[in-house]
Amino acid sequence: MIDSREEVQPEAPPARRSWEPIIVAGGLVVAILAAFFSGVLELFLTPLRWGDLTTIWRGSAIGSGHGPLLGLSILLAAVGNYAIAWFAVSTTGGRRWALGPPWALWTLMMLLAAGVRTHEGDYLLAGNDWIGLAMILVGSLAFAVYSYRMILQRLPKQ
Repeated sequence: MIDSREEVQPEAPPARRSWEPIIVAGGLVVAILAAFFSGVLELFLTPLRWGDLTTIWRGSAIGSGHGPLLGLSILLAAVGNYAIAWFAVSTTGGRRWALGPPWALWTLMMLLAAGVRTHEGDYLLAGNDWIGLAMILVGSLAFAVYSYRMILQRLPKQ
């Protein structure tokens, strides 16, 4: 039995602490890369139409089929960006600032895609492309919703 007057020695920090900066940096790099690749995929899937599900297997470009627009990029932006936000914060040990770099990269990519012309004179996301505009709104809101949820809940003590 331990006498209450005796001082209890704190345990030595685990060896894992020495790996913590590497894990934080690695998690942040993976989150940034995921935001980049998710943004590129969503930009490519913006013009996806119902008829493309059969024509792309024959070598046609996305958007060359007939039928209504699918809006798959909106769903991917919502689910993917929320998952990227969760991954960025959880792999960095609950550091809230880790949400910023993937969010900023994804948003800058979308704004550049909406405002820069290709060599042929086309926009990647045109002003009349409601799927693209909704994707930008929903994708950025996914990051914002995760950020708001982090504000409302308290972080566990480390």
